[in-house]
Amino acid sequence: MKNMQKIGLIGGLGPEATVDYYVRIIEAFKSMGKDLFYPEIIIYSVNMSEFLDMMNKKEYDKVVSYLLSKVDCLASSGADFAVLTANTPHLLFDRLKDKTNIPLISIVEATCKEAINKGLKRPGLFGTGFTMNSTFYPDVFNKNGIDVIMPKKPDRELINYKLFSEIELGIFKESTKLLLIEIIEKMIKEQHIDSIILGCTEFPLILKDLEYAGIPVLNTTAIHVKEIVDFCLNKS
Repeated sequence: MKNMQKIGLIGGLGPEATVDYYVRIIEAFKSMGKDLFYPEIIIYSVNMSEFLDMMNKKEYDKVVSYLLSKVDCLASSGADFAVLTANTPHLLFDRLKDKTNIPLISIVEATCKEAINKGLKRPGLFGTGFTMNSTFYPDVFNKNGIDVIMPKKPDRELINYKLFSEIELGIFKESTKLLLIEIIEKMIKEQHIDSIILGCTEFPLILKDLEYAGIPVLNTTAIHVKEIVDFCLNKS
């Protein structure tokens, strides 16, 4: 454990999820029985409003430069690898990965591996509007014979609205939780999903169970953290 890799986190997208990442990483090391023996973690918390403004304008070249500069800062500070603590910026993951000087660990690829391990074939996907209206999840999963199913348009719009008006702000309403579960139930009945991907790292803060409506949850934060810990310990 002396040769642990230093972890670099691009956080702030949003802050609630960044805190969850930090806590989960520390808890993972506690579970190994090494009290107070934690990895070095460097966090660069970015301006979410600035990021979303560029995303909404589809100024993707600017977004790549923006995120790349943050990864470079992490590398300059001693990070051996970096992760984006959000699903949405993975829209540009391949472009970033090709330009960084340190490895990037993909939340999408890690989640796909977990889906394969569980034998899943038709997961539904919850995420921001950017994530649900993009192809970066299907692009990875389809290569492995897995279909990713998006909610229907009105539900995508409702999920996105609840994310940015409540959940990203740290507001967790029981009524919103029940609404999300109703959408899962609808997707099971109408679209025959066999699991649900929590494709926004804020969702695990409101949907905390391991399954809903009888289907398993793919908690992308928990899955990503496992990959981070393994890489930190040179297991990946």
